[in-house]
Amino acid sequence: MTTTVHTVVDSPCAPLTLVARDGALAGLYMTDQRHRPAQETFGPRDDTLPVFAEATEQLAAYFAGERTDFDLGLAMAGTPFRQRVWAALCDIPYGETVTYGELAEAIGQPNASRAVGLANGRNPISIVVPCHRVIGSNGSMTGYGGGIERKRWLLAFESGAQQPVLV
Repeated sequence: MTTTVHTVVDSPCAPLTLVARDGALAGLYMTDQRHRPAQETFGPRDDTLPVFAEATEQLAAYFAGERTDFDLGLAMAGTPFRQRVWAALCDIPYGETVTYGELAEAIGQPNASRAVGLANGRNPISIVVPCHRVIGSNGSMTGYGGGIERKRWLLAFESGAQQPVLV
C-alpha cells in the first residue's frame, strides 16, 4: 500500500508543499501552481519524515547560495517521455538556461519541443528538478507552472543578480 504524506515549508519565493510517497520526495509545489494536484491527494500532514528534513535542509542551503544541486530520493510519477524530460532538466547547470528546442535535442527528439514544453510544465518537483531553467527560443520567460515572476526570481537568484522582490 502506498503511503502519501505532505508538509509545508517556507521559502523566499513562496510557501512550498512537499509531498512524499513511500518515503521519497514525489512533489514540490508552490502556492497557486498550475497543474498542482488537489490538496486531498497529498495525504495527511507529517512534519517528521526524514525525506522532508533532508529536503528542507537542502532547500535552505540552496536559497542561502550554498548549494547548486540536490541529492534527494525522488519518486516522480509520469510517462516514460516525461521521465526522460525531467531527467534532462537535472542536467541543466545551475545559473544556466536552455531552450525547449535544446532540451528536445538533449533527449534525442529534436522535433518535440512542444511536447517537451508540456512535460516540463507537468514537472511535479519544481526547483529540485529545475524546470525554471528552460526558456523560449527567443529568450522569453515562457511557461512556468509556478508563475513567470517566480521563474524570473529563481533565474535572477541563480545568476547572482540582486534579489527581486516577489509580490
